[in-house]
Amino acid sequence: MVEQQIRFNDGAAYEEMMGKWSRLAGDVFLDWLAAPKGLRWADIGCGNGASTQLISDRCAPAALSGIDPSQGQLDYARKRPVSSLAEFTLGDAMDLPYPNASFDAAVMALVIFFVPDPARGVAEMVRITRPGGIVAAYAWDMPGGGFPLDPVLTELKALGMTPPRPPSADVSRIDNMAALWTQAGLRDVETREISVRRHFTDFDAFWHASTLGATVAPTIAALPSQTVTELRDKVRARLNIAGDGSTSYVARANAVKGQVPD
Repeated sequence: MVEQQIRFNDGAAYEEMMGKWSRLAGDVFLDWLAAPKGLRWADIGCGNGASTQLISDRCAPAALSGIDPSQGQLDYARKRPVSSLAEFTLGDAMDLPYPNASFDAAVMALVIFFVPDPARGVAEMVRITRPGGIVAAYAWDMPGGGFPLDPVLTELKALGMTPPRPPSADVSRIDNMAALWTQAGLRDVETREISVRRHFTDFDAFWHASTLGATVAPTIAALPSQTVTELRDKVRARLNIAGDGSTSYVARANAVKGQVPD
């Protein structure tokens, strides 16, 4: 099977599938950054605005800009409360439409592995951030099995399917992220692992959230109903189901941060 390209255009589907995961990891990420209030923030690859809203809620920014290549995602972002503060722009992470040194902090939330040339994306974040400013990112540990949808993707692969995969998945290894930041000339580079647990009322809720949007939905839609039933059973067997039918799953991300040299 030809590998599918992942494109997110449905902001509501993305919110249920990944937006909730993003906020869980984002809370830990922002605690770790410990950025002062009143900064000018750039949220690169802001998607449907989940991370942008979190920055607004947590960091009291003086200004906030989000950029993403999906108009559908941006349409959803503009319906969030953060839209009263944030400016949302359609654009490319490898060619940011911002002046040099125009932000105090530039971040990527679950984005770096979707950038075709990650080094160029990091260089652009450095360019738009003032000397002494923060450049940071976090990404699911795709090679290490930390992706929230890993139970479904693993069983799809076992069935002979080719699960969708970001074009730069290996960049999410913690050593690769550290190397990117160092090679970009950032100083005081640090990394950390982020583990978060999301709870679901039952297996059906987990299945629904894990099979929405562009990541696996097209693959599953092409399967015979009997194969989908088999897939569901195998995914269920990978989870711990509590006595009340609820379940939870732990995902892992790697984070990196550094400062632009003076």
